[in-house]
This record gives sequence, C-alpha cells and structure tokens, in this order.
Amino acid sequence: MKKIFPLLIAIILVSSCGQSYQEKQRISRQDRARLDSIDKASLKVGVMPTLDCLPLYIAKEERLFDTLGVSVHLKYFKSQMDCDTALINERVEGSVTDLFRAERLRKRGVLLDYPIATNAYWQLISNRKARITEIKQLEDKMVAMTRYSVTDFLTSLAIDSVKPKYEVYRIQVNDVGVRLDMLLNKEMDAMFLTEPQATKARLYQNPVLMDTRDRDMQFGVFAFRSNSLKDVKRQKQLKLFVKAYNMACDSINKNGVKHYGYLVKKYCGIDDKTVNALPKLHFAYASSPRRKDLKFAENRY
Repeated sequence: MKKIFPLLIAIILVSSCGQSYQEKQRISRQDRARLDSIDKASLKVGVMPTLDCLPLYIAKEERLFDTLGVSVHLKYFKSQMDCDTALINERVEGSVTDLFRAERLRKRGVLLDYPIATNAYWQLISNRKARITEIKQLEDKMVAMTRYSVTDFLTSLAIDSVKPKYEVYRIQVNDVGVRLDMLLNKEMDAMFLTEPQATKARLYQNPVLMDTRDRDMQFGVFAFRSNSLKDVKRQKQLKLFVKAYNMACDSINKNGVKHYGYLVKKYCGIDDKTVNALPKLHFAYASSPRRKDLKFAENRY
C-alpha cells in the first residue's frame, strides 16, 4: 500500500499537468484567433524606416488613430520589395512606396490608388574615399539600387546624363539600412538615399552628386489596393486614416521634425547626431501625386 500511494499521487499530478497544458493551449489558440480577427478588421499599412513615414509614426504614438476611432496596424519592413510582396499577397491594404514600383505592380495586374503623395526626395551620394565628386566619375564604379524602383530610374537618369565611356555597375541592395552601411563602410561607391539615411551619409562628409528636388521630382506615395477600398468599412477607415495623417502633418509643421526626434530614432534606427542634423521639412496634406511625376513612371513601364 505504501508503494501504491505515491504512484497514485504521481499519476494525479501528471494528469493535472496535462490538463493544464491542454487548457493553456486552448486559451492560446483563442487569443491568437482573437488577435487575428482584430488584425484582419484593422487597416494594415506597410511602412519603412524612412522619414516619409513620420506622420504615421506620430499618428500611432500620439494615439491620433485611436482618437478618431480607426484601428490602424502599421507593418514594418526594411525594403521596398517586402512592402510590395505584402501588397501583392493582400497582407496589407496599403504601403509606402514610389511611383515606379507602384506602376510596375499596376502593369502586373495589382490595382492601386494613390491617396497620398509624400515629400520624399532622393540624393545621389558617393563614397568620399572613392573621391567621386561628379556623376561622370561613376565610370567603372558600383552604384547600389533596387530594381524597378525610383532608385533604378534615377540611376539611369544620372548615367544617361553624362554618357560614360565605361560601364556603371548597378548592385541591388534592397535593405535601406544595409545600403547605408555599405556606403559608410566603404563597400559601395555611390547610391541614392532618402531621409534620414541621406543626412547620416552627409554627416560623414560623403558628397552629394544629385538631388531630385533640384529637378522638381516627387515620386514618393502611399499606395492602397483598389479592391480593398471597395468595401464601405475600408473607405471609412481610409478617410479617418487620411485625417490622422493630416493632423500629424500639422504637428510636424508646427513643432518641426526634430521635435519628434525620439520617433525618428525609434523607427528609423539613427542616432541623436543625425536627428540634430536633419533639414527642416514641410509635410503637405494628403493629395494625389502630380500628373507630371506619374507620367515619368507610366512611361518607364
């Protein structure tokens, strides 16, 4: 009897633990299902560690979305290709992008609307160690870019403007952080960067060879899948999303970009020195891209 009693206790304990584990698993599945349901009902938008997404970071952190009663889930990606994949696979309703990638997706059958044109600009910045101070010196050099994107188009524009005798090598580097690191680590000769990565590159005294603002080019947009916006609930969500975006733009224009330096550091992965060196930028209300900019991308693809 003395041997049987401990055995019974052990069986009861094991049985109890088994039931507890099964119960935890059941609850866990319920939580996952609930969270998936919430995520599915929310407006999902792809963002990147770039300054054109700052209004959305502010809208999230300052609870502007919550105040307006719209559920928005920001999905973070490090490359434009990952954003595109999310759009194609309908894992997001919208995403930050550029007109060239967006138009290419449209040509491939992904119907898109452009409710927001951003203030993004791109600078061609060379590695100071390579001693490149003019575009014509890019002969036989490596330029980092992303295929079928604004950086691809701008690289062609820059090269064609000088008609180099020798080839300029295009190296595909999709992750914007990795691209910047390759410049700072002297692994790449030149690349097009947007903010805040461009500011960090300039801080290390890397020369600027070209700036899209000098050519009055504006190619940044937030693109949304047209089919998803046919739903009345999605239309209402987008309307409130745009309202929150505009409210955040008002805050930036009033307080300045550096006022939100803590968000730039948090979401863009840069340091205080870069934040303090950021240029003064104006963020316009949400509006469709200009026809002249859209035409560039339409003719490209």
